Amino acid sequence: MDSVMDEDTRYEAVRSRDARFDGAFFFAVETTGIYCRPSCPAVTPKRHNVRFFPTAAAAQGSGFRACRRCRPDAAPGSAEWNVRADVVGRAMRLIGDGVVDREGVAGLAARLGYSARQVQRQLTAELGAGPVALARAQRAHTARVLLQTTGLPVTEIAFASGFASVRQFNDTIRAVYAATPSELRAAAPGGGRAARHRATPDAGIPLRLAHRGPYQALPVFDLLQREAVPGIEEVAGTPGRRVYRRTLRLPHGTAIAAVHERPGGGRQAARGAHPGGWLDARLHLTDHRDLTTAVQRLRRLFDLDADPYAVDERLGADPRLAPLVAARPGLRSPGAADPEELAMRALAGSKRAARLVQRYGKRLDAPCGGLTHVFPEPAALADGEAGPLGALAAALADGDVRLDPGADRDDAQRALLALPGLDAPTAALIRTRALGDPDVAPPGADLPDTWRPWRSYALHHLRAAGELEFS
Repeated sequence: MDSVMDEDTRYEAVRSRDARFDGAFFFAVETTGIYCRPSCPAVTPKRHNVRFFPTAAAAQGSGFRACRRCRPDAAPGSAEWNVRADVVGRAMRLIGDGVVDREGVAGLAARLGYSARQVQRQLTAELGAGPVALARAQRAHTARVLLQTTGLPVTEIAFASGFASVRQFNDTIRAVYAATPSELRAAAPGGGRAARHRATPDAGIPLRLAHRGPYQALPVFDLLQREAVPGIEEVAGTPGRRVYRRTLRLPHGTAIAAVHERPGGGRQAARGAHPGGWLDARLHLTDHRDLTTAVQRLRRLFDLDADPYAVDERLGADPRLAPLVAARPGLRSPGAADPEELAMRALAGSKRAARLVQRYGKRLDAPCGGLTHVFPEPAALADGEAGPLGALAAALADGDVRLDPGADRDDAQRALLALPGLDAPTAALIRTRALGDPDVAPPGADLPDTWRPWRSYALHHLRAAGELEFS
């Protein structure tokens, strides 16, 4: 989708309730003081009453509150941040990972290699909101999820969402949702009492991970099942109805995540019955402050912020790919729940990775089924392993190789290739999966420039069709 579309085109998207643009922009109605996603089912407002914003934070900063019907704060993220490698794209990925909440604007700027003033200026100029406002909008969404799906006390939710005080939390909820936290909880489907009974500590936090357009879940779950490392991952069920479960190492603690495969989602969306959808998930967190980060990492793993319409339009125009795209609309390019883990697994291989988990991985305080550990941190492998894997682990632990959401992809690839024993195909795999680059052409692959910027997706189409082997 065109990120520079004019306002008349945006209004046509609103008028037609086009869900393809959910998350790409937001619109607000001056007469009501409410902002919405483009697919909002409410009566279309008159053109002269509508204002457009690139982010929910920008709409909130202009005094508009979130629509209770379409829940614009829950829209899929803009696919633009996955594609862009500039400072704005990198900043948005870092903010999504919770860096501003944990390290402040100064920490965000340091990771980007810019001054805090430069980051503020660039984000405000392009997105209509600075890093603090963008993080505030994200905290408000996290708070709403916790209020409406758990029985946590309001005070605990305030700090778990990243707010510095209960007063700041209350003020933000009122400003964003035009409701008190108690009123927001009571507005949950089934009422606040039902939500509290539904989400006990043992049951975890139920989530709907939204995506736009068709979603080919089968190939994603096939890949995850094929790669699963015992102790940290498992896949149960039959194709079309599987559940993927894994452990996560997070900034404040650990988690167990379960994500359900939705049968037939891609076919329904392709026929136009569902222009978007979601994957059902559940998170068991040892520290609720990790909710935002955990959700973003699952979104990257399942490639939920992709724009399948843009990908399929470009690749479907090629005679070689056209029948493959028609057969699998909305095919995704999975990322990684933990970039450093993915890199070390890519180099070690699945069998060795399983041994590393048992030898160096941290054992869960409360193992669950086959999930017993989290994957070892780089420092643990750097101390215990020699050779190429030890060198990679040491580089990750020391920061010589950065794979976090704000890492510069070109710099990361150069640093990887400088390590002993790490070849170009492995570096390309790490760039595709750990860094979420949608446009990677591995050495020797025949991927023409006309497939840019979606060559990573083209590879998945070729592999799904049996034209390339999975590496």
